[in-house]
Amino acid sequence: MKIQVLMENTAEGALCREHGLSLFLEVEGRKLLFDTGKSGRFLENADRMGVDVSAADLVVLSHGHYDHGGGLPEFLNRNQTAKVYVQETAFGSYYASRSDGTYEYIGILPELGESSRLVRLSGDFEIEKGLRLFRSMTGERFTSGSNQVLLIKEGSGYRRDFFEHEQNLLIEKEGKKVLVSGCAHRGIVNILDRAMELAGGPMDVVIGGFHLSNPGEGGTEPAETVNGIADYLRSFPTRYYTCHCTGLPAFQMLKDRMGAQISYASAGNLLEI
Repeated sequence: MKIQVLMENTAEGALCREHGLSLFLEVEGRKLLFDTGKSGRFLENADRMGVDVSAADLVVLSHGHYDHGGGLPEFLNRNQTAKVYVQETAFGSYYASRSDGTYEYIGILPELGESSRLVRLSGDFEIEKGLRLFRSMTGERFTSGSNQVLLIKEGSGYRRDFFEHEQNLLIEKEGKKVLVSGCAHRGIVNILDRAMELAGGPMDVVIGGFHLSNPGEGGTEPAETVNGIADYLRSFPTRYYTCHCTGLPAFQMLKDRMGAQISYASAGNLLEI
């Protein structure tokens, strides 16, 4: 199994970087694209890395924010066949409230929601044996405080977003259990718990953003929160790769407690599992 990081906030060498995430996975002959970054620039990186995105069998959009689905139009032009798996609410009116009292649109272009290439889901879904998407979970431990400023516009008002549009990918193939998250808005601890419940045991690998930074206003989650997450994650025989919305300061706090069990994944990285 291979995972290549096509786009992330940091990058190796001359590759593009942006506030976004895109991963390309190869498993048992399948080629999956997980998220499309903020723009079509992930395709530039793919070309430089020798990744043929036009050969992707399917796409997973983790949730309805621009930094994960902003490159979808360019992908649909490049790849003419792959279906795109999304939760049916992924094209909602998502906003972030800013400290100056304004509201910033952070969703995906609504017109993309009309594409015939979409597979709209209303909950957990098994793509095939060993490839499962899930959004269901009950835990609320160690969720990001910055979720408080992430909203849904309804009429002329706004309400808090509880992330019904967020889904995660659980892979059980090649004798491995791998969890892929986008931003983990609902808390990486809670998402991991649900993945282990579905898989019947610990993950071999977890990769994705843990949402421990606030990209709109800056700042990092309190040390108590980050350390609590680190202590929980390190209690399992799992290898972690984090990136994107985790933020480098929070990553360093995780690294200080977890050591070699956790690494940072930048654009250009290749992970062989």
